[in-house]
Amino acid sequence: MFYRKNVGPRERVVRLLAGGMMVTGALVFAGMTPLGLLLAGAGVMAALTGMVGFCPACAMVGRKPLGGPPR
Repeated sequence: MFYRKNVGPRERVVRLLAGGMMVTGALVFAGMTPLGLLLAGAGVMAALTGMVGFCPACAMVGRKPLGGPPR
């Protein structure tokens, strides 16, 4: 790949769980309203960064990549 992971294994699990709960909660409590869809989209992004192991926002603020060779 063209990026180096900057999210550790524990944080990846937390991001996956939190993203799933955000999507579920947003769609259950806010429904298909614009606010519900916005919150669900944020949850999807959190889960995606957990699956991939790279967070662009963390990279923009200067978070260093994890050690090891690039993958």
